[in-house]
Amino acid sequence: MQKQWYESWFDSEYYHILYQNRDCGEAEMFLNNLSAYLKPAAGSRILDLACGRGRHSIHLAAKGFDVTGIDLSDNNIAFAKKSENKNLVFYVHDMRHTFRINYYDIVLNLFTSFGYFEKERENTAVIKSAAAALKPNGIFVLDFLNTGQVKEKLTCEKKEKQNGIEFIIRKSITDIWVNKQIDFSDKGESFHIEEKVRAFSLAEFEKYFSACDLKIIHLFGDYSLTEFDERNSERLIIVAKK
Repeated sequence: MQKQWYESWFDSEYYHILYQNRDCGEAEMFLNNLSAYLKPAAGSRILDLACGRGRHSIHLAAKGFDVTGIDLSDNNIAFAKKSENKNLVFYVHDMRHTFRINYYDIVLNLFTSFGYFEKERENTAVIKSAAAALKPNGIFVLDFLNTGQVKEKLTCEKKEKQNGIEFIIRKSITDIWVNKQIDFSDKGESFHIEEKVRAFSLAEFEKYFSACDLKIIHLFGDYSLTEFDERNSERLIIVAKK
């Protein structure tokens, strides 16, 4: 069967070339702020859903938490495993399927690692698997793009040069999807990649969470944890309790 775009693209060396300048300092600031807000006990068990190469997991483990990272990409997990230690482990796993039950104090899904799937039941399955993994009263944090702000401030086209490769990136939005078309050439070969993420509203997330017995307790609008504003916030960060 032909792979879905997220299965092949996230496993590609070009994905990491394009996004190599992600702000790790910002990611660490977010996790520090989140830890200060949640106040997890030392040694708390944390599950990082769709962990990529593990940058969030690694930082949390360094803070003394017992961290598990899971990701669909074999290459990402092979890379992340180089950083494993006594309180940090990584597995190849599809977040649509349950990974342990009533085990974790906190489950995280960060950096818009949700909304890739075509079918409604697949998105529901991700939230259900997160809820199942949590202990009673455990916390689920989902960090997503703010669709309202994207609609207001969409940049239609830009170019980025990384490692001598020029990436042409075109963005568009429909009622259902936020679309990104990426074109580039390397070693005499041309590539065309299509990323797409569901343009979920807060109301849609509220339905998902309610259906999975998760109660939303707070909304934040950026990594500094300012209050969420549907029109202007950069992010939609949902904190929910089982």
